[in-house]
Amino acid sequence: MTVPFEHIMKYLGSRKEKGRKRIGLLVDGPNMLRKEFQMDLEEIRDILKDYGDIKMGKVFLNQYASEKLVEAVENQGFEPVICTSDVDVRMAVEGVDMIYNPVIDTLALVTRDADLKPVLMKAMEHGKETIIFGAEPGFSVALRNSADYVIVLRDGQYVTE
Repeated sequence: MTVPFEHIMKYLGSRKEKGRKRIGLLVDGPNMLRKEFQMDLEEIRDILKDYGDIKMGKVFLNQYASEKLVEAVENQGFEPVICTSDVDVRMAVEGVDMIYNPVIDTLALVTRDADLKPVLMKAMEHGKETIIFGAEPGFSVALRNSADYVIVLRDGQYVTE
């Protein structure tokens, strides 16, 4: 999978232009860590690396996630959050916590789900920059239109919109 880093970094801005951002990253595991998308958490980390530092990175999984997946998430330096109920609700609560956390400048979500649009809107209301990583098919148009930066995994490549 080839990632056009130069294009994405120009899109997000360089370190010199924006300064180092402190990023809170939330990943909707059941929606995005699916074989058909081939989403790679390491690539997402690399894309965000020149933009800022991931201060908090959480991957939300449902109770059916395999031990192998949980271990892989941990080995990549992310905190797995196992949800026994709706992943979106837990992810939204964590997103709101990050909005009110003074350590976080930027909220980055990895999801296709429009249920998280209110979190993006609230983040922007409070002066946080927002980045959304999504994938086709099924990436919500409403979600795309609610973020400062949109990065889409399409045909095995990350592209900006």
